[in-house]
Amino acid sequence: MLARAGFLARGIMYIVIGWIAILIAFGKTSQQADRTGALHALGTTPFGEFALWVLVIGFFGMALWRLTQALSGGHDAGGPGQQAGARLLALVRAAVYGVIGYGVLEYAIGAGGPRSSNQQAVDLTATLMRHPGGRIAVVVAGVAFVIGGVVIGYQAWHKRFVRELSLNKTGPRTRRVVEWLGQAGGVARGIVFVVAGVFLIVAAARSQPGQAKGLDSSLRELARTPAGPWLLVLVAAGLVMFGLFSCCEARWRRF
Repeated sequence: MLARAGFLARGIMYIVIGWIAILIAFGKTSQQADRTGALHALGTTPFGEFALWVLVIGFFGMALWRLTQALSGGHDAGGPGQQAGARLLALVRAAVYGVIGYGVLEYAIGAGGPRSSNQQAVDLTATLMRHPGGRIAVVVAGVAFVIGGVVIGYQAWHKRFVRELSLNKTGPRTRRVVEWLGQAGGVARGIVFVVAGVFLIVAAARSQPGQAKGLDSSLRELARTPAGPWLLVLVAAGLVMFGLFSCCEARWRRF
């Protein structure tokens, strides 16, 4: 139940971020298209307090589920190497969702909230570059983001996510819609990872931490390409679709 709440929370977050990005593309808002902006947007709605607590429960629930995966190795057997890799990845995800949940909790109780993704990216990059080998670490992180984005996009395009869903009892139309949301949404999410990774590499190459981009700046950079704001609209719509797909995971994910 907590894991399903986690997928729902992730879905809500991506839907709001994607919608903010669409408004940015048409010059309709100055809000940040990231977690901080999403929390502000949700907090100003009539059901804002309820929505924030849904996110708190969901993200902490997701962190707890990932932690149990790290401890148990999940439901996929595999060899010792695969098991170790799966446990480590689950542990990293547990930590990430725990941090996200804590940031949302702070915002929900009025004790502050997470900094913008742009400032976090710049500050972390600057901190790393002040240490020996820091530029190499930033490059490695950037390459990891690029590779991760490519893998996310590739797996989504080939519908690898279907094996984790229980869609046998759904109708063909529902199955097609869920697959379409997962495919397009995953590709859009992968693109954002790649863009953020490229700017990390550029920041390290130029020794300019300010070149690092968080989610908001990475999305805004898409509007500065020759395709103009329409590329941002497409990717933003993809993020909304990924959010909807995550809500579908809350319903049909196989545990």
